[in-house]
Amino acid sequence: MGRSLKDLIARAEELKERGVGLKSLQESIDTSSSGGQLIFHMFSALAEFERNLIRERTQAGLSAARARGRKGGRKKVLSLEQRAHAVELYHSRQHTVLEICNLMKISRATLYAYIDEFANGK
Repeated sequence: MGRSLKDLIARAEELKERGVGLKSLQESIDTSSSGGQLIFHMFSALAEFERNLIRERTQAGLSAARARGRKGGRKKVLSLEQRAHAVELYHSRQHTVLEICNLMKISRATLYAYIDEFANGK
């Protein structure tokens, strides 16, 4: 119902202003009562806490992998020299983007990514 606790509470408040209460049949939560609102907020806070823990663990795992020399993402299909050659062909303006892509067996998006890569310091 919401992406964060703040968003979830805002949506519940909007519904409350319209005279609509939330009622969970499985958990016996009814936001039209004070006790139900308390339980709703507690469950919402616990859910957001769990999401934050997952995010922190994921970031810690990625950092540990980087410290071991691992990188995320797909491996490059072309070598550094081939990527440089593709960018040179593009800048020479003697070939169309489609011709360069067919020659190097890459997509247009990949060619433009390589162009950006070399423009930003490779």
